[in-house]
Amino acid sequence: MAKTKILVIQMKELIYTAIFAGLGILLILLLVFMFFPSRGKNAKTGDSSESSKYNPGVYNSEIVLGDSTLNLEVVVDADQVKSVSFVNLETSITTMYPLIQPSLKNIEAELVKGTAPDDIKPSEKSKYTESLLLEGVKAALDKAIANPV
Repeated sequence: MAKTKILVIQMKELIYTAIFAGLGILLILLLVFMFFPSRGKNAKTGDSSESSKYNPGVYNSEIVLGDSTLNLEVVVDADQVKSVSFVNLETSITTMYPLIQPSLKNIEAELVKGTAPDDIKPSEKSKYTESLLLEGVKAALDKAIANPV
């Protein structure tokens, strides 16, 4: 006669087994995504001329303000503007034109967020200063365009 065996599985063991099985599947998926790069993403980064908006680098433009010339520096990566700043800004210029620094900071904040230079509206408070700075930024970005039409 055959002896029947009764197997008792406790609920705690089932829960632990399910958790470890889920973690094992998650680990396998993570390793697959880490070591096998996606085709679409690498195809775009491999050919930067078709997917990038700008040539990464630092671009300058000059702005004439009265008797002074300001050098505006725009740092861009492949897709967006990283920073906008003045090069060698003298204290006499900031004294004569006190809105120049805050206006540039406002423009820089908009550009870093991803707003196009043509979409930035100058504020009523410093309309002429911001429009002058925007023209300088546009001139620098014209140099940075990856695929001129």
